[in-house]
Amino acid sequence: MEQYKDARANMVDCQLRPNQVTDHDLIEAFLSTPREKFVSSNYAPLAYADRSLMLSSERVMMPPMFLAKVLQECHITKKDIILDVACGRGYGCAILSKLSSTVVGVENNIKLVNLANKALTELAADNTAVVEGDIEVGLPEQGPYDVILIEGGICTVPESYKEQLSLGGRLILFEMTGGRNGHAVLYIKSTTTTSRRILFDAHLPVLPGFAEKTSFSF
Repeated sequence: MEQYKDARANMVDCQLRPNQVTDHDLIEAFLSTPREKFVSSNYAPLAYADRSLMLSSERVMMPPMFLAKVLQECHITKKDIILDVACGRGYGCAILSKLSSTVVGVENNIKLVNLANKALTELAADNTAVVEGDIEVGLPEQGPYDVILIEGGICTVPESYKEQLSLGGRLILFEMTGGRNGHAVLYIKSTTTTSRRILFDAHLPVLPGFAEKTSFSF
């Protein structure tokens, strides 16, 4: 862990702060979480680079700046219950565990589930667990959630995720359009509607099951 301490500090100083990430607790969470533990050993030297990193043939870990900026917009409190969808090896869960009450990660790749729980256990993130489940559905039986984060690109926003939000709950996701263009988007649930706000341009690979549905005409 110590060999990457300077790299973590450089990540914060060169990637997060210049992109208006200023929340003290969030910055401390990034400084104290060893990102290299959440990637394969061959990617460890790149763990703090400003880029996505491969987790499997279909999945990536998003750049640190993307994660930091969307979490800052959520204004997470120590009382919040969070659902982290398609959480990969659990890095997002680890960051969220230091900001909130409870974090539940859902992942449909059992290998990633096991790797995530191993890393989180080693870091004593006791308020966090990753379970195998359908990332298109989530975990409605354990909701509602104050924050839901979907860690990958989607083309269609599932209504089921909006329904799993508590009143005032925040849904963060990355909407992809046309295969190339994308945005980080924040939804906030009120008593009468769910508002939508584009945060910044961002492109992530579309998650399995979240691609645009093809329609046929005869």
